Amino acid sequence: MIVHDEEDPMVATAAETAYKLFMGGSWVEAESGKTFQVVNPATLEPIATVPDAGRADMQRAIDLAAASQPSWGNSVAKDRARILSDAARQMHAEKDKLARIMTEEEGKPLAESTGEITYAAAFLEWFAGEAERVYGMTIPPLTPVKRILALKRPVGVTAAITPWNFPAAMITRKLGAALAAGCTMVIKPAEMTPLTALEMARIFQDVGLPDGVLSVVTGTDPRALAAAIMEDFRVRKVSFTGSTEVGKILMKQAADTLKRLSLELGGHAPFIVFDDADLDAAVENAIYAKMRNMGETCIAANRIFVQRGIRDEFVKRLVDRMSKLKVGNGLEPGVAVGPLVDEPTFDKVVEHVDDARSKGGEVMLGGKRADVGKGYFYEPTVIVDVKEDMLISHEETFGPVAGILSFDTEDEVIARANDTKYGLAGYYFTRDVGRVWRLAEKLEYGILGANDGAPSAAVAPFGGVKESGFGREGSAFGIDEYLDVKYISLGGIGQS
Repeated sequence: MIVHDEEDPMVATAAETAYKLFMGGSWVEAESGKTFQVVNPATLEPIATVPDAGRADMQRAIDLAAASQPSWGNSVAKDRARILSDAARQMHAEKDKLARIMTEEEGKPLAESTGEITYAAAFLEWFAGEAERVYGMTIPPLTPVKRILALKRPVGVTAAITPWNFPAAMITRKLGAALAAGCTMVIKPAEMTPLTALEMARIFQDVGLPDGVLSVVTGTDPRALAAAIMEDFRVRKVSFTGSTEVGKILMKQAADTLKRLSLELGGHAPFIVFDDADLDAAVENAIYAKMRNMGETCIAANRIFVQRGIRDEFVKRLVDRMSKLKVGNGLEPGVAVGPLVDEPTFDKVVEHVDDARSKGGEVMLGGKRADVGKGYFYEPTVIVDVKEDMLISHEETFGPVAGILSFDTEDEVIARANDTKYGLAGYYFTRDVGRVWRLAEKLEYGILGANDGAPSAAVAPFGGVKESGFGREGSAFGIDEYLDVKYISLGGIGQS
């Protein structure tokens, strides 16, 4: 969408669209006047310019959030719920436009982008309901002249630092909970995908979110912007989705002001197929868990363990299905695999495949750049005879590469699946009900898909264990991340 009103997020330029920062209910330039280009990873051409904000801009956004916090924190729950519901409805009404913007800046196929908009709106719908279900309690006192109450109150100013791979859903599952709880929020989106975040801000402005409650600050110096957030005592809670390495830095920085953190970090998901599994279902779910967003997801199936007796048949069916996936620009009809987001991501995929080859892995499908354009396209790839000493076995590949490992026994595969510092998501396929429960208890992951390659949902608690982070997003647990419990001891009741 190209508009000309200076109060709107975008203004027309000769070659591309120019966006502005959103803060205090207004659209403004960065204080420095600097901008940067957003590039389509399929064409490597710029599609928009965005303000390159600095520390002063982030500080201003925090100031506005702090000034707005008292009124928003004391607003009526049903009014907050209405705003969230209205924003969700507008997202549904604009989903085609929003999906196209997402595909252009991130690369995923248009059908996936459309699905993400629906998924992102679901968080706003869910937390609209949760806004009106924030309950306290009364506690029996130890003396007849007292009453004891426990209330839940918003933590205060919050911040979200969001990734590029799900530029809408990673915002709404944080923002929805924060707004429902009565918290203001400053969002720092990934520099590769800032457009969707700014579109989210426009939608909330359209539905009447009070000025200052939400700000979106874009920039190419994430360290400086994050430092402004982490050093400001008034920011009481930060939610971050990204790498484990950055999560550890933020955790250290949070110590100085004792901020609350939610960290959804790296993953290295096992996908386990037992010989009694429904093989067709296992293959289809493996493709979804592996290939969604070209494998650029934190819950992507990174290690596919297949019991030895069915390995060859599983591989045959997987290769057949993946060979039919069309690679290309996500805006083209029928495309199932778009470009990787940038050159470093592409180079990492190349490194993992080359490493597997050099250590005895056999490439059954793909294994090279896809010749469909000048963007960062890589062929859907299947590698067998994967071993634990290969990079693909202990690092996130973040690309369309399925590495197949064989196993013999249940105890063996549980031990191998747990042999990682990560603990975000895992998957397993079996018809044995007893085994379903055993693995549910023994696999060390925060999210498990038992005969299900698509476990994410707004109604469910999303988050990991070990070095995949802590805290939960979505579900009834998600709003608690933005609430403090306040205890009140009321004396002097006396006798009537």
